[in-house]
Order: sequence, then structure tokens, then C-alpha cells
Amino acid sequence: MTKPRVFIACDTTSSKKIEQIIKESQNLKFNIGYKFGLEFLNSNNGRKFVSRLKNKITFGDYKLADIPNTCASAIKAVKDLRFNYITIHISSGLNALKAAKKASGSTKLIGVTILTSLDNKSLKEIGFDKNVKNLVINQARLAAKAKLDAVVCSPLEIKIVKKVFKKEIITPGIRLSGGKRGDQKRVMSPKQAFKNGATSIVIGRSLTEGNLSKNIQKLIKELK
Repeated sequence: MTKPRVFIACDTTSSKKIEQIIKESQNLKFNIGYKFGLEFLNSNNGRKFVSRLKNKITFGDYKLADIPNTCASAIKAVKDLRFNYITIHISSGLNALKAAKKASGSTKLIGVTILTSLDNKSLKEIGFDKNVKNLVINQARLAAKAKLDAVVCSPLEIKIVKKVFKKEIITPGIRLSGGKRGDQKRVMSPKQAFKNGATSIVIGRSLTEGNLSKNIQKLIKELK
């Protein structure tokens, strides 16, 4: 059985906190990657910190959403950071996805579907007619057409995405048992997400808030 890959969301502006996360997670018995979002990448030391990382699986969670030329240019602008993965909103459209994919080179391009903080009510407020599941499956088809390397979807949509997208499925919205949902509306436990077919999971606050060491041990126990 392939070891599960867990991306730890380094959602902080503190490089010291991230150093602690990396130190306490590097000897785990499953593949670990580190997701860096806009909070850290836009901080004073964010870019410099990432540029110095070596021999780590890194995930630049930029969630690009712009015209094709800008998306491609943005990816080229961060090539020196040597990310293994970079995200783009599938809602940017097919041409933007293709342009970004062409620019990404050896970096895997991840298409983001509907954010886990949104539900059907939220989509109606924005102006979408489709519900979450229908919109996600349409976006997964578009990701496949653009030949993206992976798709991000909530754990609730893994099974339907697998029907139309045959590469990596990365799942945020992961909560340890008893963990708070926070601003996330479509969530699931780590074990159930892998059972549903996730290739990788992303876990942040449920792991990094409070006692990191204890939470890591809890994650290990839940994945057994």
C-alpha cells in the first residue's frame, strides 16, 4: 500500500512556527508535504524562507484566478522557488488553465474547484445556478481537458471527481476527530477522505493549533 501523503498547511506569518512544524513532522511514517498559502508567501520572510527549503515537497497555494497571460506570467515569476505544486482556480477558464499548464514546466498544476468554505447557499449568493456537486464535476472535466496534474476538491466530492478526473485528487477540509469546523463547511476525517479515494489530504488548523506534537500523534493514530 502506498504511504498516504499529507500536506500540512503552514498558514501563519511566523517562520519560527513553520520551522517547528517541519521539525516535528519530518520523521513521520507517511509522506509529508508543506502547503504555503498567501498569508505566508506575502509576509516579509515568506519568499526567502521557501527559497531556502531543500528536499521537501512544497505546495504553493496561490489559487491563481486571472486572464491567461497573467496566470502564465505569475507561474514563471515563482519558478525560482521550485514548488512541486501550484494551484489555479479552474473557474479562470480553459484558456487560462492551458496557458498556466504550459508555463508550469515540471511543477504540477493543481486545479481548485469550489472552496470548502462554500455551500449551495453561498453559490446562489454569488450567482451560480448549479449546486456544489454539479459545479465541481463540471470543473473536474475542464481540468481533465486542460491536462492539469491534480484537482483540489472537498472530501465530499472525491467520489464524483474520480469518475471524470483520473490523476491526483488533493483534499482540504480535513478535521481530526473532535476538531472544530471553523469556516469550513464541507469537511471529513483524514481516514475517511483516503477511504473515499483522495490521493493526498491537506490539514492545517486542526493539526497546527494547540499542541502540535499531540495533534500529530492523533493524526498518526487516526490514519492507522
